[in-house]
Amino acid sequence: MLLRIISFLFESKKKRFLSFCVMGTLVFLASNQNGMFWDNVLFASKMGNQLYYNSIFDWTMPDSFDPGHPPFLAFLLAASWKVFGHTLLVSHLVILPFTIGFFYQLFKFISYFIEGIQLQFFAFLLIIIDPTVSTAFVLVNPEIIIIFFFFLTINGILFKSKLQKIIGLLFLSIVTFRSMMLFGGIFIFEMCNHFLLEKKKFKLLLNLKFLLPYILGSFPGVVFVVWRLSTKGWLQTHPDSPWAGYWHFADFEFFIRNCIVLIWRYLDFGRIFIFLFLSSSLLFFGKKVFQSKKNKQLILLAITSVLFIVITVLIATNAFGHRYFIVSYILLILLAFKILQKLYNEKKLMYSFLFIGLLTGNLWMYPKNLSQGWNATLGHLPYHSLRIEAIDYLNENNINIEEVSSFFPNYNVLDFIDFKGDKRSFAKFKTNKKYVFYASVYNLTDDEQKSLANHYTVLKQFHKFNTTIKIYILKRP
Repeated sequence: MLLRIISFLFESKKKRFLSFCVMGTLVFLASNQNGMFWDNVLFASKMGNQLYYNSIFDWTMPDSFDPGHPPFLAFLLAASWKVFGHTLLVSHLVILPFTIGFFYQLFKFISYFIEGIQLQFFAFLLIIIDPTVSTAFVLVNPEIIIIFFFFLTINGILFKSKLQKIIGLLFLSIVTFRSMMLFGGIFIFEMCNHFLLEKKKFKLLLNLKFLLPYILGSFPGVVFVVWRLSTKGWLQTHPDSPWAGYWHFADFEFFIRNCIVLIWRYLDFGRIFIFLFLSSSLLFFGKKVFQSKKNKQLILLAITSVLFIVITVLIATNAFGHRYFIVSYILLILLAFKILQKLYNEKKLMYSFLFIGLLTGNLWMYPKNLSQGWNATLGHLPYHSLRIEAIDYLNENNINIEEVSSFFPNYNVLDFIDFKGDKRSFAKFKTNKKYVFYASVYNLTDDEQKSLANHYTVLKQFHKFNTTIKIYILKRP
């Protein structure tokens, strides 16, 4: 019965699109109360408000919070706020078309590698329950925009649609610096795919017919970079930038640390089950894994697409998140599904193992002394409603929020997070404040944890599922 329903809903492009519209709408209805979270407070809210209250076409950000990236998402938000209202609901509505578009492009991408509607659906399902992928659907963030245009571009290449390819490249070149790096990764992939897998002559890749889509597609990004350098003189950081201390070339010891963190990002939140499966498949089946040209394409794309991002994060001292490699996760999960279908007998059992493994990745919790990528797991979702509940408690007990210290990403103007017009803000954590607002989804340093333990006691606690918020009060001397 289930298989018949799947076949019916996805048998034609029209039905498929309508199904994805329903899926996207359900996600929107379930998540439209989620406030701005993590660095999206900056990329979406702060930058968006700068454009909203000034000019949506003046992309010059104040140096105090300018991250250098193009304010593409901020522009979309500001323009939408002007028309539909400055609300959190409208912010999530901006993300909805990209979620639906990503669903459609992902399914189309899968159809190139997998035959049969039912198998395509189960491959699609396995991919979207990856914690980092699914988290992109429920937050106002640039990631879902990036991966939509990434797969739009790749489908343009695979299905030989030059217009689709150029449109995808045009937007990839202007969303963020990371999308620009994916642009470069796609260029490397297409060259390697032609030369290594399709055995075409290398000189055919250097003609105008091959290069023109990339030349045209790079235009917005080139204009933005030239404009920034001519107006500000720097791209991402400057001496007075809040992030200046994080951007340096890594020494050998830090490089090794980055390599370990990179591996951890790929294994985190349940993806270790995917890599255990891929490793064991290579061990037991060896060359059979590489006999398929399409398997080789997936492996090649999983590597080349994030090549420039990987190089950048390995040689820099700045921290890097799980979402940086999200397209690579998707490609490797699809590779695992493809291998499962071709080389294994116990398909249902192995699929269930991978599915449950990824799904339970949302429940992973690390000890307090280990930082966790909360913006890459659905495990953070209870925080949004708990935060509102804790703020209500402070208001009801006449505790001045301006006198309460907190941690990233909570020491921001409240209106930047939930768009309710409240211009108050928590203070950045200092031990001289009487009250502290703490949540288990904040990554504290060892010193901050010690300060809380030594100088404060819990006044009030809020808990839901795996998330806890505590209001601390300074201990009496």
